[in-house]
Amino acid sequence: MREKTFFDYPVFDNIKQIIYHSVEKYPNNIAFRLKEKNGDEVEYTDITYTEFLNEVNNLGTGLFDLGLKGKRVAILAKNRYEWVLTYVTLLLGGIIAVPLDKGLTDIEIENSIIRSKVDAIVYEEKYEDIINKIRGEGKSNLTQFICMDKVQEKTYLRDIVSNGEKLLKSGNREYVCYVIDDKALAVLVFTSGTTSNSKIVMLSQYNIARNISDMQLVEDFRSTDVNLAFLPFHHTFGSTGQLIMLSSGITTTFPDGLRYIAQNLKEYHVTFFVGVPALIEKIYEKINEEIEKKGKTKVIKIAKVFTNFLLKFGIDIRRKVYKEIIDGLGGLRFVISGAAPLDKNVEKGLNDLGILTVQGYGLTETAPVLCAENYKYRRYGSIGFPMKNVQIRIDSKNSDGIGEIVVKAPNVMLGYYEDEEATKAVIKDGWFYTGDYGYIDDAGYVYVTGRKKNLIVLKNGKKIFPEEIEEHINKIDLVEDCFVFALPKNDDVVLSVKIKYNEEVAKEKYPGMGEEELEKIIWNKVKETNKLFPKYKYVKNMIVTTEEFAKTTTNKIKRFEELRKMNLRIN
Repeated sequence: MREKTFFDYPVFDNIKQIIYHSVEKYPNNIAFRLKEKNGDEVEYTDITYTEFLNEVNNLGTGLFDLGLKGKRVAILAKNRYEWVLTYVTLLLGGIIAVPLDKGLTDIEIENSIIRSKVDAIVYEEKYEDIINKIRGEGKSNLTQFICMDKVQEKTYLRDIVSNGEKLLKSGNREYVCYVIDDKALAVLVFTSGTTSNSKIVMLSQYNIARNISDMQLVEDFRSTDVNLAFLPFHHTFGSTGQLIMLSSGITTTFPDGLRYIAQNLKEYHVTFFVGVPALIEKIYEKINEEIEKKGKTKVIKIAKVFTNFLLKFGIDIRRKVYKEIIDGLGGLRFVISGAAPLDKNVEKGLNDLGILTVQGYGLTETAPVLCAENYKYRRYGSIGFPMKNVQIRIDSKNSDGIGEIVVKAPNVMLGYYEDEEATKAVIKDGWFYTGDYGYIDDAGYVYVTGRKKNLIVLKNGKKIFPEEIEEHINKIDLVEDCFVFALPKNDDVVLSVKIKYNEEVAKEKYPGMGEEELEKIIWNKVKETNKLFPKYKYVKNMIVTTEEFAKTTTNKIKRFEELRKMNLRIN
């Protein structure tokens, strides 16, 4: 890669420095636009960067007054303003933050609270029953229970903010003057999976702040942007992403739910968001449906040839030519995809329309971003190039140059909480072993071929990355989702696929057909897909279902959970 940086941004070592820098630079920018519904009436409230920092200092002073200085505090809620307010407040006061997955079962929530040894929890009213149960059992370290919503006889977050404001006015500056230890434990994050087998990642503010500084050097974040925050904050991709918004002077809005994404994009005139492939692919699918409905498919296809031709000469008229499409998305300008590979046709399709779409790559353990494309350098199918301060090498390459992706960077975690053995297994001589296989091309672009733990090894030694095959099977119109696995047979395995078929497509394109007929059509299409691969990668067995797959909150299939379910049926 000829260049590594494209924009100017200071290097910061902690989140306090970043927030104070943003407030100084963008004091009157709107940090958050909040919506409140009262029957048919809708009211919007704007919170500026200056007002946000005041709220943080008030809440932090209140939390210190409750005796939470130096303690651990869990957050359990959907994406909302109070989540960000609490998280940033904890970071700016050196209180260890423990974001919890709102999608966990009650038992998993309780286990997470016990495992992370939190002293307090800030939660929304929805979780009142499980919080009361945990309080009653007395198994955890919890001493403070703080509700984001006004609930009778409960400690209310807003009351703590009000108390902190009074204390500040009376001269209590302990929280405001707190000095951050950059490299101390700041956040405990559970990796994806159930809490019985998930690890707890220890991140410092230095890890996160350096990652934000690196991202600012390569991506075109603008203080005029409006962000829609639907990527779960309990995931580092979501929480660090939100801190990037706050480091850039960007306005953040919150969606009413996944069903209302299209409506919210237009409502808030969203220009930028960070999302997972499933959502981005859905948006692109809707765009194409609208184009087809208006009978403009051929016209747009021809227009893309023309606008892409002009791009070669530095003439960019895409956003003018496709203004109607872009306006239908609220003026969307920039999309970052992460957490899983984005379909290259979707990425190219959105870029062809003038909506800058790039992929990033990282892990919870790296706070999270290691590589990304940007407006200048994109190679479809790759995850881009390493961030400025990230070193990457490929360990134990095979004949195709594929091996484990190994990194050294300031954003690599402190380690796994209370698991020295697991930490030593992934951090060796200062290098972090990601567990992902991939390669680097001659131009310096990095490609991920699959997860080490998902690798299928045949008796003859041939190795198969299931993700590679899944990418193609997922393109079959009747396939809503799938995962490829090895079905044991004698002393070898049979490459198999489990498919959730798309019932809507079945009704629309194959009306009146029964499940057996649909299964036969899908199987014939899988066999056609096989021809794209060498014979040892042929899928030879298929299971079709209408049941939803077990997934993480970033939409990744929980493979081992699915395998356990199937083993009950197979054996």
